[in-house]
Amino acid sequence: MEFQSSKGIFLQIADNLCHQILDGHLKPGDRVPSVRDLAAEFEVNRNTVMRTYSILQESGIFENKRGIGFFVSGDAIKLVRDTEKANFFNHDLPDFIRKVKLLKLTSSDLSELVSELKNNDNHENK
Repeated sequence: MEFQSSKGIFLQIADNLCHQILDGHLKPGDRVPSVRDLAAEFEVNRNTVMRTYSILQESGIFENKRGIGFFVSGDAIKLVRDTEKANFFNHDLPDFIRKVKLLKLTSSDLSELVSELKNNDNHENK
């Protein structure tokens, strides 16, 4: 994973883990990698990973079972999806709409683009 300087590393790791939950790589009830293992995988300080896990635990996405480790909570998918939707509606969508206006894209331009994306997805899934 390549880190961006515009966002804290611990937040980028949290985003990565949340995307793994949405993608189904991490499922509710799954034990997540230990702090030490994830720190080694991402080549970061263990305190950085601990900060990530603390944030995910505070938001209800992870549960800490003392002496055993961190686990994906039963509500994780819903919590991550709700957070991602809010971020999309509050940040990504307004930026997208500004670009559409600047580029003077029409609804048919967008419709064609969506159709192309769907066709590409269908070909990749075969």
